Amino acid sequence: MSQIRVGIAGVSGRMGRMLLKSVCQNERTVFGGATEFPGHDWVGHDLAELSGIDCGNVRVVSESEQAFAGLDAVLDFTTPAASVELAQLAARETLVHVIGTTGFSHDDSAVIADCAVSTVIIRAGNMSLGVNLCVRLVEKIAHALDEDFDIEIVETHHREKVDAPSGTALMLGEAAARGRKINLDDAAVRGRDGITGPRHRGTIGFSAIRGGDVVGEHDVVFSAAGERIVLRHIATDRSIYARGAVRAALWGISQPAGEYTMCDVLGV
Repeated sequence: MSQIRVGIAGVSGRMGRMLLKSVCQNERTVFGGATEFPGHDWVGHDLAELSGIDCGNVRVVSESEQAFAGLDAVLDFTTPAASVELAQLAARETLVHVIGTTGFSHDDSAVIADCAVSTVIIRAGNMSLGVNLCVRLVEKIAHALDEDFDIEIVETHHREKVDAPSGTALMLGEAAARGRKINLDDAAVRGRDGITGPRHRGTIGFSAIRGGDVVGEHDVVFSAAGERIVLRHIATDRSIYARGAVRAALWGISQPAGEYTMCDVLGV
């Protein structure tokens, strides 16, 4: 069984350490390099000593090219600006780039799409199997039901999360919009405050809750007169995202250049 060499961007964070553990535990992956932002306390130090994970003799560096040149894939749950820069490196080095970062602008997404002409980029707001199955179900339900059913997406995350709606909520909203053959940007309602008037028919609403240490909870509610359909996904352990990211990297090695999602990886 062949192995691939995998690097991790932003290795010191909660997801970074989860990714490191998953890479080091998977028999098909070998850990090859890690980055943190310039000036971070981990830069220049041995990663095994810092993390407590047996990951070989690797020092954390701040330069992506130094860390990832010569590897097969890089896992990236960082920031939009860092991910866009890393996508450009991945295109030059033909690295499989697995992106779990959220909060991209339209311009960011356009740059990533351009980079995917030259290499494999797998991007998803959520890497879990369960969420991606929910995405497919939301699309099918939205297609089957007319606008008598209002659609609301409610997401809950820990207090440290910096973007809203979450990437997963937007995935679910995009799925609902595809099912109804509409543009999410035209239908989305992302905040209600004051005297807003009645709900407009055909819109897709988003609500974000932040608090405590919640890993991630997402509800998609289809509401009509006299009935409601509620799809719910609850994540209790971030390791599901790390395992999904490693699976994506392994899948991506054998794919032609292009931009893919976790639904492609999982075949759902």
